[in-house]
Amino acid sequence: MSVPTPAADLERVTGLLRDVPDFPSPGIRFWDLSALLADGGGLAATTRLLASAADDADVVVGIEARGFLLGAAVAHALGVGVVAVRKQGKLPMVAATRSYDLEYGSATLELPAEVLRPGARALLVDDVLATGGTAAAAAELVEGAGAQVAAVAVVLELPALHGRERLDGHPVHALLAR
Repeated sequence: MSVPTPAADLERVTGLLRDVPDFPSPGIRFWDLSALLADGGGLAATTRLLASAADDADVVVGIEARGFLLGAAVAHALGVGVVAVRKQGKLPMVAATRSYDLEYGSATLELPAEVLRPGARALLVDDVLATGGTAAAAAELVEGAGAQVAAVAVVLELPALHGRERLDGHPVHALLAR
């Protein structure tokens, strides 16, 4: 059995993304990864591509909610643990909290207490990089815990929203840009 090339993996990922206009509100384009996550080969391709972003990571930080699914798969591929950065009110013990603005509102993320080792090199994983607020908040949580952000890896970047600019020079690896 042959190992898929990165180009073949990327082609498969691209074919499984769905663009949903006017969701969750008029004027917003939502990128749905449901078909990608449901397809075993597509998920495997995505995992391989995201894992290549920082193979020297000690831990993967998955950002709520699709980042949990992708982050767990990437952590498994790298042979490291995964930490879930959650929306406010979902954790019993919280190390730190960060609020941020979205394209269509605001939100707050929380880092679980006593799970991220100071000095660890963390790969942040999420589905989409839009305005950068979510990823920047997660990076601040990681760094506030004394860990380092090795890189940020996403399936899709929306460059017109300039999210990369909010990430303070952290390496950003996007599989696709739209």
